[in-house]
Amino acid sequence: MKKSTFLVIGGAGYIGSHLVKALIAQQQQVVIVDNLSAGSASAVLGGELIVHDFDDRDFLDKLFSETEFDGVFHFASQIVVSESVKDPGKYYRANTAATLTLLEAMRDHKVGPLVFSSTAAVYGEPLHTPINEQHPTNPLNPYGRSKLMVEQMLADFDRAYGQKYIALRYFNAAGADPQARIGENHEPETHLIPLALQAISGKRPPLQLFGRDYDTPDGTCIRDYIHVDDLASAHILAINHLINNGKSGIYNLGSNHGYSVSEVIHTAEKVTGQEVPLTYAPRRQGDPASLVADASLAKKVLGWQPEYTSLDQIIQHAWAWEQTRT
Repeated sequence: MKKSTFLVIGGAGYIGSHLVKALIAQQQQVVIVDNLSAGSASAVLGGELIVHDFDDRDFLDKLFSETEFDGVFHFASQIVVSESVKDPGKYYRANTAATLTLLEAMRDHKVGPLVFSSTAAVYGEPLHTPINEQHPTNPLNPYGRSKLMVEQMLADFDRAYGQKYIALRYFNAAGADPQARIGENHEPETHLIPLALQAISGKRPPLQLFGRDYDTPDGTCIRDYIHVDDLASAHILAINHLINNGKSGIYNLGSNHGYSVSEVIHTAEKVTGQEVPLTYAPRRQGDPASLVADASLAKKVLGWQPEYTSLDQIIQHAWAWEQTRT
């Protein structure tokens, strides 16, 4: 990858900070814009951090006038599904309307291309698994709808103005930097692996297991976990694809393999040598029994090859990071 200058919106967050780490390792110039509402300055391992809201048009005009960017990565969003149901306006403002402001500024300053952090939540209840990119989109909540609206805006801006983009639909991001410098640090935390590990370490109450009566081999939900460093590598491949005149597009990022909640718990116990404290609760509304990606298109077109493919590795890295935190 040639020496370039990139803008990373939301680069102090979980996935964004791992991308920044990867770009810095390749000796790229990186500018990070993050308001630190969910991210942390300590997670930014290099580059220039500007603490600011990314939907401020005057700020974007000044930034794009002063710095010539070779590409933009956009991670900033609200991500808590249950909150999106209770406060949809917050999600449409932060995820959809704010991105429109960014797209218009990029258009007017001729900045591009863009790699966008989307989600498997755009699919809704799966009609089949594994899920490929041709699967119908029918998001079940405002979070998923806010992301799908951005995907539709991206396609419209490409048709109208030639603004190239790639939207990456993540399944379950997991794990941490293998050197345990950065990792998952959401508040509130809603993801299974850190909740299980923090229950083991006594930082949180026992893990709630929602539903044991799903139509799966052990009755618990099945999800597709992908290492956060492998997500970062996919973003770099995506921006290179666009810089080298590749077409805009949408790609799933997952492992093509699902693990049940019970399997995750057992693996966490094996890795840590400790029991996960558990409580049991009924199913949550809107939780599909199984969500597994077909990520073959990203592998074929972008040349993506995940490095950390075992659940053991993912949880080992997450546990090493968890043990560094007080």
